[in-house]
Amino acid sequence: MKSERTNELEHVLIKCITACETCATACLHEDNVKMMARCIMIDRDCADICTLTARFMARDSEHTKHVMKECIEICRQCEAECRKHDHDHCQKCADACRECAEACEAWMKR
Repeated sequence: MKSERTNELEHVLIKCITACETCATACLHEDNVKMMARCIMIDRDCADICTLTARFMARDSEHTKHVMKECIEICRQCEAECRKHDHDHCQKCADACRECAEACEAWMKR
């Protein structure tokens, strides 16, 4: 049976996935899509690594911590990129990425 802490982290990962996918989609509708290209790309990478991390956690993989280290790194990069843009969706995504990175870091210290 999973711990409450693991359940909470899975919830944070899903929240980050949703924020990143929402941000990427909203960026595609901005007037200057070319300026948003890096944001879109890192949003997609972040959503994918969070998905992979959640899947590794769900199967209690021996590689979870390795994947989680990458998740933290990409979440931090996504947060930094989204903070460069004033759009509400970018700021919400940055907040979710920060929360996810912090939750992963705390989980790894357990």
